[in-house]
Amino acid sequence: MESLHPRIRLLWIAQTAILAAVFGAVLAAVDRWITPVPTAALAGIVAVAAVLGIAYAVRLYQIWQFELQDDALYLERGVITFVETAVPFVRVQHVDTQFGPVERLLGLSSVVVYTAGSRNADVRIPGLTPDRARELQDTLRDLAVESEADDAV
Repeated sequence: MESLHPRIRLLWIAQTAILAAVFGAVLAAVDRWITPVPTAALAGIVAVAAVLGIAYAVRLYQIWQFELQDDALYLERGVITFVETAVPFVRVQHVDTQFGPVERLLGLSSVVVYTAGSRNADVRIPGLTPDRARELQDTLRDLAVESEADDAV
């Protein structure tokens, strides 16, 4: 099984910090316009949310793994709900590499595998270096074409 690049933790922690700040702003708005909220309670709630989010990001990084086997792409992820996914190569429709602005800043990218079917029609592998993402994209594309040819025979 292959793990994600360690810098993905920074992205997930940054997302947590943003969510905690938004949560704090909502609580501040409640304090100002609806009902008084003690400043210590407001700060404590935001701090707890930030700490829980950071712990979640660290644990998610420890669990998130993927592997290419002979017949499919296998993924394991999740903290509260653990998810194991198998994507048979014959079901792969196309594969994209995505570089969001924050990912680019951290030198990361994601691979998105689109599959035939309606349930979980795409699978995203975040936290890859751009070179690894392109390599994985090419490999998945080749395996999908190869399995399609095998399936047709």
